[in-house]
Amino acid sequence: MLRVGLLQLDIKIGDRVANRNNVEKWLERVMTPSEIPTAIVLPEIWDVGYALEQTSELADPEGENSVHFLGDLAQKYNIWFVGGSVLAKSGENFVNRAQVISPNGKLVTYYDKVHLIGLMDEDKYLVSGKKPCYFSIEGAKAGCVICYDIRFCEWLRTYAINGSEILFVSAEWPTARIDHWKNILKTRAIENQMYIVACNRVGTSKETLFGGASMVVDPWGKILYQAGCGEESGFITIDTEKVKEIRSYMPIFKDRVPELYLKQKE
Repeated sequence: MLRVGLLQLDIKIGDRVANRNNVEKWLERVMTPSEIPTAIVLPEIWDVGYALEQTSELADPEGENSVHFLGDLAQKYNIWFVGGSVLAKSGENFVNRAQVISPNGKLVTYYDKVHLIGLMDEDKYLVSGKKPCYFSIEGAKAGCVICYDIRFCEWLRTYAINGSEILFVSAEWPTARIDHWKNILKTRAIENQMYIVACNRVGTSKETLFGGASMVVDPWGKILYQAGCGEESGFITIDTEKVKEIRSYMPIFKDRVPELYLKQKE
């Protein structure tokens, strides 16, 4: 069993202090003791937002400052953080990096966004990641991706094939395409027989309105939790035994014929 918590927040562009204060404020407000292990998910680039023109001055070296900040909170509340992502400098490059931090405050692993979206100018300022992110959380097999990644069904199928039972998603998804967000998340949960835990941001930046609708979807596509369009938090308990039961009942991965899927037309 795992309790997942979504902090659907607004993000102040370029203001790391204000955004950290907001995270702390919300945790003080909503965190209650629980015997069930808890994982908190934040939105994409929760630390500074899409201030990409200021990447060189705002990027967190290897995301280490964010690890320290979230690590202290993880220890204080005895919780996991799985995302959101931060604007990070990696070597000489800049990346959109999601971080997984355990209750002991340590960085377990990280994920650099693979699919960069030109609509947000990511490809002009950032480099794409080159690998998936697999980890174990309280005995469950999990992975994480970021926003635009969910449009690529092949990428998310890779997670399922490799055993992921929960997929965590951090996003800044606009209201203009919020129906896509909802439908894609349900579809990815159903076709991969996994839980989807997805946290989107709200608010407006550079005339773009972000749509919220953070969701927890079960492996049958049932929406267990869906947020509105303002700042809010939500907690739901999930049981990955349901994933095992569904994959056993309907063994779609065993029935795949992958040698045909990429075969060129003759």
